[in-house]
Amino acid sequence: MSTQSEAKLEQELISQLADQGYENIPINDEVSLLSNLKGQLEKFNNTSFSDKEFAAILNHLAKGNVFQKSKTLRDYYQLTKDNGDGTYVRFFNGEDTAKNLYQVTNQVTVQGVYKNRYDVTLLINGIPLVQVELKRRGLELKEAFNQINRYQRHSFWVNTGLFQYVQIFVISNGVNTKYYANNRRQSFKQTFYWADTLNRNITGLKDFTSSFLTTTHLGRMIANYVVANETHKILMVLRPYQYYATEAIIDSVTKNRGDGYIWHTTGSGKTLTSFKASQIIMDMAGVRKVVFVVDRKDLDYQTMKEFNSFKKDSVDVTNNTRSLVKQFADDTKLIVTTIQKLNNAITKARYTKSMNHLKDAKMVFIFDECHRSQFGATHQKITGFFTNLQLFGFTGTPIFADNAQKNEMGKRTTKDLFGRCLHKYVITDAIRDQNVLRFSVEYLGRYKKTGNTEIDIDVEAIDTGEVLDAPERLEKIVDYIIQRHDQKTHSRAYSAIFAVSSIANLITYYDLFKKQIENNKSELRIATIFTYGGNEEDADADGSLPADDYAIHIAAEPEALYKSSHSRDKLEEFIGDYNTMYNTSFSTRDSQQFENYFKDISKRLKEREKEGYPEKDRLDILLVVGMFLTGFDAKKVNTLYVDKSLKHHGLIQAFSRTNRILNEQKSHGNILCFRNLKKATDEAIALFSNKEAKEEILLPPYEDIVRKFCEAFGKLLVIVPTVKSVDDLKSEEDELAFIQAFRELMRIRNILTSFTDFTWSDLPMTEQAFEDYKSKYLDLYDKAKGDHQKEKESILNDVDFELELIHRDEINVAYILKLLAKLKQAQAKDWSKQRKAIVDLLAGEVELRSKRELIEKFIDEHLPKVDDADDIPDEFEKFWQEEKVLALGKICEEENLDRKQFQALIDSYIYSEQEPLRDDIFKCLDNRPSVLQAKIIGKRILEKMKEFVQVFVEQMVA
Repeated sequence: MSTQSEAKLEQELISQLADQGYENIPINDEVSLLSNLKGQLEKFNNTSFSDKEFAAILNHLAKGNVFQKSKTLRDYYQLTKDNGDGTYVRFFNGEDTAKNLYQVTNQVTVQGVYKNRYDVTLLINGIPLVQVELKRRGLELKEAFNQINRYQRHSFWVNTGLFQYVQIFVISNGVNTKYYANNRRQSFKQTFYWADTLNRNITGLKDFTSSFLTTTHLGRMIANYVVANETHKILMVLRPYQYYATEAIIDSVTKNRGDGYIWHTTGSGKTLTSFKASQIIMDMAGVRKVVFVVDRKDLDYQTMKEFNSFKKDSVDVTNNTRSLVKQFADDTKLIVTTIQKLNNAITKARYTKSMNHLKDAKMVFIFDECHRSQFGATHQKITGFFTNLQLFGFTGTPIFADNAQKNEMGKRTTKDLFGRCLHKYVITDAIRDQNVLRFSVEYLGRYKKTGNTEIDIDVEAIDTGEVLDAPERLEKIVDYIIQRHDQKTHSRAYSAIFAVSSIANLITYYDLFKKQIENNKSELRIATIFTYGGNEEDADADGSLPADDYAIHIAAEPEALYKSSHSRDKLEEFIGDYNTMYNTSFSTRDSQQFENYFKDISKRLKEREKEGYPEKDRLDILLVVGMFLTGFDAKKVNTLYVDKSLKHHGLIQAFSRTNRILNEQKSHGNILCFRNLKKATDEAIALFSNKEAKEEILLPPYEDIVRKFCEAFGKLLVIVPTVKSVDDLKSEEDELAFIQAFRELMRIRNILTSFTDFTWSDLPMTEQAFEDYKSKYLDLYDKAKGDHQKEKESILNDVDFELELIHRDEINVAYILKLLAKLKQAQAKDWSKQRKAIVDLLAGEVELRSKRELIEKFIDEHLPKVDDADDIPDEFEKFWQEEKVLALGKICEEENLDRKQFQALIDSYIYSEQEPLRDDIFKCLDNRPSVLQAKIIGKRILEKMKEFVQVFVEQMVA
């Protein structure tokens, strides 16, 4: 039986959508798209528009980028009619989505940089709001994802830019179907399957269409569940479990069905879910206020910032209890506060007078991380004070009988406090859906205890304070981390958290790291934060008599009299190190300064995922005792070092700091345990998923992954038995087979290299062979990239080469210059061999391939003329500047650009890292192009400028 074609898949989809209420219309190009838009907007607004009026509407719709257009879609436009009257034009009805007009069309052709033809387009009120891209069965879904990204670059923005109004993309090969928001910054990892309420994925296109693409559901998704993130100016869309949880809470409030809790695993996006629930509930009739409650001030700030990122100024800060009480009294609909301030508001006499009028008002409380905040007496005080309230809790790790702890209220579970579980999405669900990563857990250490005999103590047996706190042990762990940190974090591309058992041990650890750094044995950037006691015991005040040399010692160093072992003094010292490293000025001298220090660390870790994050702001390892181990989310944290006892929800919470999805390079979270946590890990996994879930949550053993590599290598050899045979591949289909086979090898190798046991001798291929195949792989990448620039249909156009799997920061031009110095000093018999090694290295590094031709030219034409190897950097710089001037002149000649203005444009781009506006580009031209040619010419010049910067500027320094 032949494979179903893409065209047949497309026709079946259109037929099904027509049966579901979509009007099937032919739209071939932008002219017919605009004609249809005019008719649909007239019908939707129950009016008619003259050509002049419609032109004004199009001008309004054309403004802004994807993010701004999403707001335009949901807003009204005040139109001045030809007769001078004012009227409002609406583009989408979010309150009653049945009143919108739904259409489907296919093969819309748009001429941008290149001509693109889109598969299936869903229009609402004439505006394309959903774009479906299809691939025939058997092809990777990722190719459809990459194809949409290509359309984003080449044509969605053309003319009126109507396709920038797309809110949701759908990709399918018939068997697998996923959706995602219109956000070019996200990777394929941020695409989702739709599912039913029991988290069973709906993968087939036909089933997906009948559940997700019905006019009722799609209208509701676009109206309520596409979220504009104000901080990053991007669109987000809720995943199915977030949708069902929100709907369940709304249903409970609407029907007054009592309390409940949401069990969604750590890292699955509870903040977005709780925000949507809060936002919808606060606008419901009869609800006086929605109060979102967290249990620490740091989480109060973090949650408030995240809420405000979804909707600007949606949450007012409550810095103190007085401010909170004021918010309860005014018309603030949504409040974010801590459990401590809420407790003060309802128990302190000076506040309760202002709060009493709310006792009988309809209040909805939503508790974040309710496994922490709701097991003391405060819960009873809240339910005792407010008589007309509903409580909803969010947790990734509920409290069951097995992990409940006894307190002043007894031993209670999440179910005791909140009643039924409204929706459940556990860690095994999230790993299966690739919404969080698996963990690689390594148990490390054999430490010797000195006595009458030396005893090897395996990590499984470490259970005594004498061994655990021994300075020798802590020093060995520091040495181990320094040796392995680059391996675990992809050469410090990611950060790590180090969880330790006590403040005393943390101080020792910090000092040991600092000593190694000061001795130039490590370049790691470390920081720490912990809470200190107000009146700690002074270790010197132990009742003993002073030593004989005490008076002499004090006379020589009088400041020693005032030195203290108080942890606050050490923290002040450590913050001083932080201030020196990052040019900041934090302190523990007042609570605001300490809070600002916390916020700065948090921001430093969280913002590493931003494009262009400065290397100078990098933080490698954060040492903590308890802070940051729960409720903190940073995608660029991939490693947790553990030297403390963890169990149950505390263990899962801590491990989950490392498993946020980012890209292909971040394939798992690294957990390095220096304690006996194997039994505790197994028990925690069983408690929060099931007893059989261990294999789903933890990576397989090293030996199993080696076996997978061997199998993948065998498949590669079937396609290309030798490196040279890559050149002999006869068709693009053969090249694609090689790309897919080698890419799988790269993925497995990426996982293997993070294991401390990794060695190439365990594998059936040498490292050199891997590098040789990689060079051929990158040759095909260059070929595909070249095909993008020519208007050519190629099956390689939309292949994801996953270059992040082979990126190495340490290989740059400065590194190459060192190799050139060695080449200059090489004996004649070694010269050819060393030159080949350099050229091979250039061929295998993505960032340097663009410079390869020029560097080879320098080696062959200029290096022989350099007398002293020490002069190579200067001679290379001189050569590079000459080539740079020639290249700049060539671009200016080809595009008729003013050289001085174009150079200024490049300088501004390098400095700001922001693409120039089209008008700024046109200022460099002798003559401004016509409106029809403007975008295409502007885009072409921008691409040439970026290529120039990539070759001559990027990666030019260490």
